[in-house]
Amino acid sequence: QVQLVESGGGLVQAGGSLRLSCAASGRTFSVYHLGWFRQAPGKEREFVTAITRNGDRTYYTDSVKGRFTIARDNAKNTLYLQMNSLKPEDTAVYYCGATTVFVTTTPGNYFGWGQGTQVTVSS
Repeated sequence: QVQLVESGGGLVQAGGSLRLSCAASGRTFSVYHLGWFRQAPGKEREFVTAITRNGDRTYYTDSVKGRFTIARDNAKNTLYLQMNSLKPEDTAVYYCGATTVFVTTTPGNYFGWGQGTQVTVSS
């Protein structure tokens, strides 16, 4: 299976941008669909977006449509999340996960989670 490591989080003002990365170990990166989730304090892990194994389809939760863009580079074993027009409600720890199902928004269908990367958006 694949193991994932998230990076790129930080503190940004509302309206700003961040790009998260998710690096994968192993040679099986390209066989999995991938997704981004987030978890705010005291809340459950929430689906954000997913992408197919070859990148030809994507799916977004309504609250990030038009602001976030998911992409992957299979040659670099890396998944990305470009986040624009950030809002304070986007504040959370962001996680990436791998799955064999597209599209699924259930965290239990994903594996290979990293430690997450903190995104904080100030108002």
